[in-house]
Amino acid sequence: MTKIQNLKLYFVFCIVILIFTFCILNLSGAAAEEINPSAVAERRAELEQELQKLEAQIEGYRGIIQEKQKQATTLERDIAILDAKIEKAKLEIKMRNLQIDKLSKGIGEKSVIISSLTEKIEKEKSSLAELLRKTQELDANSLMEIILGYQKMSDFFIEPDSFETIQAAIHDYLNEVRDTKQNTEKEKDELEDRKAEQMQLKSMQELEKKRLTEDETEKKKILKIAKGEEARYQKFLNDKQKDAAAIRSQLFLLTGSPAIPFEKAVKYAVLAWRQTGVRPAFLLGVIAEESNLGANVGTGNWKTDLSHSRCEKQRLALTEICAELGLDPDLMPVSKKAWYGYCGGAMGPAQFMPTTWQLYKSRISAITGNNPPNPWDPEDAFVAAALLLKDNGAANGGGYAAERKAALKYLAGSNWSKSSYAFYGDDVMELAAKYQGMIDIINK
Repeated sequence: MTKIQNLKLYFVFCIVILIFTFCILNLSGAAAEEINPSAVAERRAELEQELQKLEAQIEGYRGIIQEKQKQATTLERDIAILDAKIEKAKLEIKMRNLQIDKLSKGIGEKSVIISSLTEKIEKEKSSLAELLRKTQELDANSLMEIILGYQKMSDFFIEPDSFETIQAAIHDYLNEVRDTKQNTEKEKDELEDRKAEQMQLKSMQELEKKRLTEDETEKKKILKIAKGEEARYQKFLNDKQKDAAAIRSQLFLLTGSPAIPFEKAVKYAVLAWRQTGVRPAFLLGVIAEESNLGANVGTGNWKTDLSHSRCEKQRLALTEICAELGLDPDLMPVSKKAWYGYCGGAMGPAQFMPTTWQLYKSRISAITGNNPPNPWDPEDAFVAAALLLKDNGAANGGGYAAERKAALKYLAGSNWSKSSYAFYGDDVMELAAKYQGMIDIINK
């Protein structure tokens, strides 16, 4: 059999292989069968229904808490508030677990598809390599040898066209598979980012579990003291309110800075309020929430927790801030990078990221007189937080809804409306109510 006859047989073989490839290595068919799309869709629908049900229940408890807080203080009212807060916290933790489960399943599906597409690309590379080897064999023969191998001159012109068509088809298919694989990897990365966000929120909700325990303890304490009698409970409340001296000296916890007496925290909050219109108790609520979000806050180091390539701008901004203040960045506490994220680096009581602090530092200096301002200094930090909250719409008596929205933007920026973050806004507003009561007592 001549080389040309071998080549003709090879053309037939390539066409058969190409048809076989397109038939059984469909871009999505094999992967879809492996992940059973009908079962996936059914499970997704179940999760969505359950999440919607939980969100509705959480919103219901949020409404109960707000409504009860408007009522006069009674034993029945305060127990009802604690009951609603306890149930709401339990539901939020359950919802977070469901959301993480949903994202994990989505990541698993994308992983299966990527694995399948990777295998297809390797197979197509082998086919293409074989085709290239045959092309080199063809190129090794002289033009005269190839022409003499054909009985008809027209066959000589037809076969190379067929060869090029097969080559182009395999190239196109390989590019299509590669593009689909890249798109799927991008989708998987997006899911990974969303899962990281949920894991961060779950970590933050460890604080919710702690507060849940505190609420349950507080409920038991109230019931034990009051023993179901309204008069006993009112006496207990009056006794607590009389102790203004204890409130003044109570330590207000701060991230990355020494704790300060509550009265001093109020002083800084009032300074910020006079310049920004942000209610002092609300500002204290935000600072307190930021300072208690978890063990990873304020215990990191910039070299470790801003080491990722995505953190380059934050790293540069932090070193510039420290240089201006004459501080050694190695000695300054910042938030730790969580295991699921890229960048730590949030600074001081207000937990500003370095690039955000750079945007606000001139406005901070104009109020405090500190030039440059120091993110680890409580006075500068309080003013910085108030300025950001003002920009988020919390100034000049905007009310509960406006303050809660501003707090959510403080945490999540443009993603503030996601139900995942609702607990943060609720926490801040509860803390604000607590601090308003304490401020009222010390100002009597």
